[in-house]
Amino acid sequence: MSYGDFVNVDVDKLLADAEKQFARADEIQQVLTSAVGRAKDEDGLVSVEFAAEGLRELELHPKAMRLGSAELAEKIKKTIRDAADDLSQEIDAAMNETFGEAGNPLRFLNDPDAALQDVRSTEAAFNRTFDDVMGELERIRRRLEL
Repeated sequence: MSYGDFVNVDVDKLLADAEKQFARADEIQQVLTSAVGRAKDEDGLVSVEFAAEGLRELELHPKAMRLGSAELAEKIKKTIRDAADDLSQEIDAAMNETFGEAGNPLRFLNDPDAALQDVRSTEAAFNRTFDDVMGELERIRRRLEL
């Protein structure tokens, strides 16, 4: 009787890998809670800090008050977007460092087609494995004459 690759499973390695994954999850959790995106407008009139909870700091230089309300509003909105982008890049870099570029789950946000391709590939592998298992069960059933 053949048990395939199950006989060769290294349980200690499997447990060690699981512990590494939990450690990675802790690292990412710390990064997500401590990461801060920062930006200043090109004139240095608006400074922003943006974190997971949203806008953390907004500083306006006194000269900013000389701007018209529409112009100031646009500067604030653009600077907030820039700080949010900075936060996103910081988190993406941390995810790449932790999981590697190919293993970074955030890569699918920018490339949904790649996510769909991975899902299709996983589905095909599952279907092959399922067919193999069902075939093996059928052979066992015939041997036992059930």
